[in-house]
Amino acid sequence: MNKLKHLAIIMDGNGRWAQKNGFPRTDGHKKGASVVHEIVTHCRKIGIKALTLYAFSEENWGRPKEEISILMELLLEFMVKERVTMLDNGIHFNPIGTLEKLPDFLKNTLFDLEKETSINAVMELNIALSYSGRQDILNAIKNIISQNNFDTYSITEDFFSQKLSTFNSGDVDLLIRTGGDFRISNFLLWESAYAELFFEQKLWPEFTADDLDRIINNFSQRDRRFGLIKII
Repeated sequence: MNKLKHLAIIMDGNGRWAQKNGFPRTDGHKKGASVVHEIVTHCRKIGIKALTLYAFSEENWGRPKEEISILMELLLEFMVKERVTMLDNGIHFNPIGTLEKLPDFLKNTLFDLEKETSINAVMELNIALSYSGRQDILNAIKNIISQNNFDTYSITEDFFSQKLSTFNSGDVDLLIRTGGDFRISNFLLWESAYAELFFEQKLWPEFTADDLDRIINNFSQRDRRFGLIKII
């Protein structure tokens, strides 16, 4: 059976769920936030070591200001509500992305929660905000170049992975995208090189812990060869 250590999810379909049900798009994000709680709690319960959620991409800054404002408020609300749960359950909260673009009221809480949970080691919860996989790779390269007298021969894949924002989580084993689209949208490009991909038709506000279990069961039955051949 495949061992699932690092799960990544592109949480897509909040706006479409709202429109389908005759609600404002912002209501879709509110419903989606409640699903985040359910999935994070379930992942902790079943022993997943790292969970990375794509909450807000670099490109999402182009959305209407009202929608962005609601998303930022929902994120703040999530952190306040989940703080005790994270502390009590050994969850390290790790925001990743171009965080300096976020509003100050949000950054303060983000960094405080990251620091407060930094000693937790049961599960790594990466929240991708203003995130770009390409930019994360570029940042890693800049970080390496900025080091004085670095040896190019020492830049191995493992060394490079340690310069990425997900360095505590390792490579992605399973990447799920809800909402029916078939792309990874600039998400964890390096870390997902050998990830198993699962494209779920359900919109994110419709997604449940049972759906996650179904997909994990599918993952456990896949033959992961990592470019090798199966020995019979």
